[in-house]
Amino acid sequence: MALRGLKVVELTGLAPGPFCGMILADFGAQVVRVDRPGTLSDVSLLSRGKRSLVVDLKKPQGVAVVRRLCAASDVVLEPFRHGVMEKLQLGPEILQKENPRLIYARLSGFGQSGRYCRNAGHDINYLALSGVLSKIGRSGENPYAPPNLLADFSGGSLMCALGIMIALFERVRSGKGQVIDASMVEGTAYVNSFLWKTKNLGLWEQPRGGNLLDGGAPFYTTYRTADGEFMAVGALEPQFYELLIKGLGLKSDELPAQMSVTHWPEMKKKFADVFAQKTKAEWCQIFDGTDACVTPVLTLDEVTHHDHNKERGSFITDVEQGVSPRPAPLLSNTPAIPSLERDPFIGEHTEEILKEFGYNQKEIDQLYLDKVIESNKLTANL
Repeated sequence: MALRGLKVVELTGLAPGPFCGMILADFGAQVVRVDRPGTLSDVSLLSRGKRSLVVDLKKPQGVAVVRRLCAASDVVLEPFRHGVMEKLQLGPEILQKENPRLIYARLSGFGQSGRYCRNAGHDINYLALSGVLSKIGRSGENPYAPPNLLADFSGGSLMCALGIMIALFERVRSGKGQVIDASMVEGTAYVNSFLWKTKNLGLWEQPRGGNLLDGGAPFYTTYRTADGEFMAVGALEPQFYELLIKGLGLKSDELPAQMSVTHWPEMKKKFADVFAQKTKAEWCQIFDGTDACVTPVLTLDEVTHHDHNKERGSFITDVEQGVSPRPAPLLSNTPAIPSLERDPFIGEHTEEILKEFGYNQKEIDQLYLDKVIESNKLTANL
């Protein structure tokens, strides 16, 4: 796999950090997750392909363990607010002095500087501060935050993973690591650069929910079907719009012009009335194989059974029969080969990892005695 041999130390956190680490693991990196003592499970459930080591970072010996791991690794991924790692004596100044090649990835909501850098927050807060939340929602309603995808995972995890890849590529030339300040606020804004770049083109001149691409247009929205399901319509281009009209059984010369914004509300009502006359399956029979840009809104249970997804193998099933998306993108020579085994128990690999990083059994026993590390190996074997 593309990242085979890459050693990553991931300090456990909430969803964005674990997903970033899982991306690296899916593509072949050896990811060691450093968990806290007393943790019962990984609440994010994003530990595929990783190994777990339990270390108490409140103790100097625990900090020494992590420093030893980082000294022999390529990447450290930390999810804390500004100043936490420095307080633990695990800041980049210390770790990169001991390992100048170390890529130090800092994934946080507000970044490592600015007045909010020490504040708590969640996806909705980062989305709000990025400006993007102001553009999401139905006409006449409050801004509507989608599930925690845009800031946590798109602006956070993916942007951080991209930063790690760029820093690794640069290291080939310079031989040196660097610090990545991955702010979810900035990552979210960057991913949505299109909003800023098109601001003066008239795409967003209507109030929220009344524009071409935010649900205002009758040909770019969703409609309820006769069986209570939904179809998604994205017929933007004139030639695709004509196919939509044909599929709906309507006639273009009896309708207002496609881009007549003042007629959009009545057109949405007309389209809604038509879609409500047939089931989702019936509409799929009409539109499948056409360029009308009309597709079914699939549930998470339905996606694995859709012919297109089955043909591409877009979803995988693990040994516990859990279904999840296959890692993307698909590389032709070195595709990701995600682990299908269960996620690691907390502390399952503590001794194994320590031995790999040069600890002997006497040192490990002393760490146990000092309550610096924990292992759940016996639980894992049951």
